[in-house]
Amino acid sequence: MSFTLREVNSNNPYNLQEEAAGRPVMLTFWTSWCPDSNRDLQEKMRLYKHADASKLCFVTINVTGREGTIDLQGFLEKQGFDFLVLKDEGTRVYDSFGCLGVPTTILLNERLELVHSYGEQAKLTEIMDGLTDLIK
Repeated sequence: MSFTLREVNSNNPYNLQEEAAGRPVMLTFWTSWCPDSNRDLQEKMRLYKHADASKLCFVTINVTGREGTIDLQGFLEKQGFDFLVLKDEGTRVYDSFGCLGVPTTILLNERLELVHSYGEQAKLTEIMDGLTDLIK
């Protein structure tokens, strides 16, 4: 499943199919107001810093339709998050993956087919187990 959304930092369009280039993908849907999202993003930041970008496409998506009014750029800078953040168009992409809460992590294989979906109570260790199936 592919989509195109705007990057928070540059407002440039980001097309998943073009950018993933045959790599598995980890998508994380989040909001700034959710404590579970903040905890999850802190853990994902550590993973992002050590992940091999040639083997994993790492993408986070702010669910703007559930966000409210916030300076996303300022929030990201304050938290020290320097990974890719896309802005959902309301809840369009969030809904297309059947998400029910934030954070939600989706793992896609290199053909962009959904392999695993993890809801807001998932632990990073569970997600890492799913990643081992995808990264070769």
